[in-house]
Amino acid sequence: MQSATTKVLFFVFLLSLGAVQGQAQRKNRKNNSQIEVGAARLKEYIPQIKKRKVAVVVNQSSMVGKDHLVDVLLKEKVDVMSIMVPEHGFRGDADAGEKVKDGLDKKTKLPVISLYGDNKKPKPEQLQGLEFVIFDLQDVGVRFYTYISTLHYVMEACAENNITLIVLDRPNPNGDYVDGPVLQKGYESFVGMHPIPVVHGLTVGELALMINGEKWLKEGLQCKLQVIKMNNWDHSTAYELPIKPSPNLPNNASIRLYPSLCLFEGTIMSVGRGTEFPFQVVGYPDVRFGSFSFTPKSLPGMAKNPLYENKTCYGLDLRLASLEQGFTLKYLLMMYQKSGERTDFFNTFLPKLIGNGELSEQIKAGLDEEEIRISWAEGLYHYKQMRKKYLLYPDFE
Repeated sequence: MQSATTKVLFFVFLLSLGAVQGQAQRKNRKNNSQIEVGAARLKEYIPQIKKRKVAVVVNQSSMVGKDHLVDVLLKEKVDVMSIMVPEHGFRGDADAGEKVKDGLDKKTKLPVISLYGDNKKPKPEQLQGLEFVIFDLQDVGVRFYTYISTLHYVMEACAENNITLIVLDRPNPNGDYVDGPVLQKGYESFVGMHPIPVVHGLTVGELALMINGEKWLKEGLQCKLQVIKMNNWDHSTAYELPIKPSPNLPNNASIRLYPSLCLFEGTIMSVGRGTEFPFQVVGYPDVRFGSFSFTPKSLPGMAKNPLYENKTCYGLDLRLASLEQGFTLKYLLMMYQKSGERTDFFNTFLPKLIGNGELSEQIKAGLDEEEIRISWAEGLYHYKQMRKKYLLYPDFE
């Protein structure tokens, strides 16, 4: 019988092969200016929703060329009843974690319904009379980015109310690899609802198919789902977002570093909220953390009362880090060591972000990144096999 150690090493070997292939593909990626997002493929979805009662789940990223999707739908005589918005709001200017309020869109006079705060799932009365819900949000391919949690609740509400959900697919800027531990049962939260790794390697459309296919909705419900695919995109295609998906992911560097640096939100460290370069730096008000310094300040639309406001933080400047680098623990391990292995370095948010209760204990015990990765290997291997069933586009391997 194969020993547990041999089995784990086998999974590590398989994953290492995949990692090498993924890195090789990333080095050869080419920008593709011919990508046609799902929202732009009007002939694929407008005919069936014309003059029908529709709600849309959108934000500032839901653009069709230079026009917002809401304006396009109204021009096409779609009966848009309401606008539903995720974390950061309709215009994308609400700070992370800030309660988004219901209201009225000044331009269209349509009601705006918040799906962040107390009302994360559309209520039956908010869906009454609807025939379709259109979901068009720009995701970044990371488990703790909450737009995919909004997707889950919208799918569940549509399933319960017999409404068809149409997902207009968009590129995943971190869709060229898969990495990190799979979320363990018991660690579910709004920053991690599904048993998927930190970097899941799926578009929103592919993930919606997985949620349905694996019966992850409440009581195994199935949502009536249509995905409007993109043209001219695959999982090896580089994509630099034309509009920032949220206030603190302003550029491609922040989006590529986000899977690794967001883990610092489960520690004493600042990730640069309150600067012009969030999720590109790491620091703490102590010179032992590095020679680079920054001072967080309250910035309208980006950070209200950021961590260590008006205090000089010292640490790492990663703005010139290679964008080909994937998810890594090396910065987290480095800063923990620089802290003198402080007992208060980690906080209770880290288990929700990483999806297990083991990481902080592994780091405290002195394990290096390779040793920690061994504990993820089997779950990550099985996820990769499952993922293949739901791909709509050529993969990076």
